[in-house]
Amino acid sequence: MRPAPAARATGAALLALACLAALTGCGRAGAAPGGKPTVVIGAKQFTEQWIIGEMYKKGLEKAGYDVELKSNIGSTEIIDSALTSGQIDLYPEYTGVILQVLAAQERIPHSAAATFREAKKFQEQRGHGLTMLDPTPFQNKNAVGVKPALAKKYGLKTIGDLRKVPKVRFAEYPDNIEGAVGYTEMAKRYGLTNTKVKSLNIGLQYTALDHGEVEAADVFTTDPQLAKGDYTLLEDDKGFYGFQNVAPVVHEDVLKEQGPGFAKVLNRIDGLLTEKAVQDLNRAVDTVRLTPGEVAERFLKANGLL
Repeated sequence: MRPAPAARATGAALLALACLAALTGCGRAGAAPGGKPTVVIGAKQFTEQWIIGEMYKKGLEKAGYDVELKSNIGSTEIIDSALTSGQIDLYPEYTGVILQVLAAQERIPHSAAATFREAKKFQEQRGHGLTMLDPTPFQNKNAVGVKPALAKKYGLKTIGDLRKVPKVRFAEYPDNIEGAVGYTEMAKRYGLTNTKVKSLNIGLQYTALDHGEVEAADVFTTDPQLAKGDYTLLEDDKGFYGFQNVAPVVHEDVLKEQGPGFAKVLNRIDGLLTEKAVQDLNRAVDTVRLTPGEVAERFLKANGLL
């Protein structure tokens, strides 16, 4: 399931070209009936991003703005290219990812607030006319999950404690084997020489843990599967995964064109997104099988935004 390095690079390049080509002509669409340009919102390729993108779209439309949503764009690098080239106008991004992936910083700030400040400063100094709006209360961090029985057997409390296990098969999603917050760097940081990576798409790692196909897995802290207590999260005591609140990255000229009410709508939506709320929203899509649009609409109506 894991291609050779050259194949991965070629595949990633082709995917990036395909995704960006699909967006051509979508950014900065013509003026809406009200006279303001249509705003194009982007979202990455997983449940949480689809839901947030739908919330932005529905909330802004209710407030009278003309918007278009382009979901499932791809990885951080791909969606950032779409943003900086003007093919989309804004998208929700994780503050730590901005510093770790885009800014390639090795030093991780020691608080969520400091992470947001540095991420916003980075975006504003890039030369693309970008800024960031307010961050969410919740953060969605990568974490290492194991089954409680394994944690009890070997006394696992931190990621580094995995060294106590004779052999660890580690489930990682394909896009995150390498990279700033990927498996390879995590194993180096924690000195894990007894682990072997197993490439699995997002969501399949829980089934692999349940069936004993892997001993540990990269998970997200807002995954609905974590709500029942069937998995133990190991403490990231070295702070490898950083802080990951969500905030819209947006072109400054879009904010000026649309007026102050535009940012107020997005800030109000993001202010409602606690960790418990996002876990429930993700569960409604991944387990109950509602569409991201249905989930977003119900949430906004319940909170008086629709």
